[in-house]
Amino acid sequence: MIDSGYAYARLEELRIGLYVDLELGWMSHPFPKGNFKITSTRQIDTLRALGVERVRYVPARSDPAPLPVSESPPAPAASLSDERPGPSGPSAPDDMPDSLRMLRQQQAVQIAAQRASLDSCDQQFDAAIRQYRRVLEQIPDEPDAAAGQCRELVSTLVGDLLGQSESSIRLLSESTGDRAWMHPVNVTVLSLLLGKALGMQAEPLCELGLAALLHDVGKTQLPDRVRLSDASFAPAQYRQYQSHVALGVAMAQQLGFSADVQATIAQHHEMLDGSGFPHQLRGSAISQAGKVLALVNRYENMCNPARVSAAATPHEALSLIFSQMKDRHDVAVLGKFIRMMGIYPPGSVVQLSDSRYALVVSVNSARPHKPRVMVHDRGIDKEQALILDLEHAPEAGIRRSLRPDLLPREAMDYLAPRLRICYFFERTVDPVRAEIVL
Repeated sequence: MIDSGYAYARLEELRIGLYVDLELGWMSHPFPKGNFKITSTRQIDTLRALGVERVRYVPARSDPAPLPVSESPPAPAASLSDERPGPSGPSAPDDMPDSLRMLRQQQAVQIAAQRASLDSCDQQFDAAIRQYRRVLEQIPDEPDAAAGQCRELVSTLVGDLLGQSESSIRLLSESTGDRAWMHPVNVTVLSLLLGKALGMQAEPLCELGLAALLHDVGKTQLPDRVRLSDASFAPAQYRQYQSHVALGVAMAQQLGFSADVQATIAQHHEMLDGSGFPHQLRGSAISQAGKVLALVNRYENMCNPARVSAAATPHEALSLIFSQMKDRHDVAVLGKFIRMMGIYPPGSVVQLSDSRYALVVSVNSARPHKPRVMVHDRGIDKEQALILDLEHAPEAGIRRSLRPDLLPREAMDYLAPRLRICYFFERTVDPVRAEIVL
């Protein structure tokens, strides 16, 4: 039976060259995509083990020698996605083929692993925020204790990062925390990742991390109305806002941090072309750590501005920095940052080559062009959605990036794009996944 360009083949009619379009949820079959051309008998055997009576295919996209068109309407597919998955993953009926039962078990393990990884990253980020808040509380009366908290936090992050041969940059869950607490921790995480990518060793990484954590600490001494940059500032207000840099340097000195840490804080708004502040430094007058912190701070401010409505998507932020602000940043540092974050950084909303919508959730900094994405799939409850690793799905690619407000409502609700973009790092490991031969 042909309907809107589709036809149906009985299991015994499956052959190499058919372009199939499965009517099953993503978790109900082992293929990277639900629509593909059959290229092997192994795929045919897998399709026959799915427990359906017929398979939908697209005649116009299939190889010649089309199948005879069946005159009878197709029997309803016994969609495995109709079985509601429980808390531990998809259920496995007693009569399920062994291959599919094993797939279900592997998927349950994979879902549990991806949840555990996200929970761990969320918890570490939240712990860092709490520690940063304690630092601010202790600075006035207990500067030595505050300095110790800073060193402890940064040395832990650096130790964890250097202990990982490869790290993935992970998008965190939506946070409702105050931007004042999230921003310095976010900048610290990204600065350390970029510093490692540039080849920095433990000691300079620790000093970069301390400067990143404290780069905006001077704002605590400013009136609320000038703590965040605003295009409507009068000249006097803008000068007052700029003073947070010198105040931050003085507080770092009070805490006993090195001259290098103080210098990096002093340079976090300096630009390579001399357009920055407070000293309009140029070129080599800015240290490598200062260049790293200035770039990461700009990116983070573009993704997470004070007014959420003014936010750029991660993809837009990188594109704008590269196309319009390239002269303000060191070319080597910027190039390494773009490579590390990928063309579609975590938090980007994308459309895949098969037209499905997806949210980029992590990027392996060593292989940034093949991120891991959560795909909108109507056949799967979003709480059970698996993360698709594009590195292991060669037929799946990213067609374009788009703003979240352009998503269809159903995809928007499913993917839940973040209003605030927060990152952490996790060890890159080979995912637990079914063996798939295409």
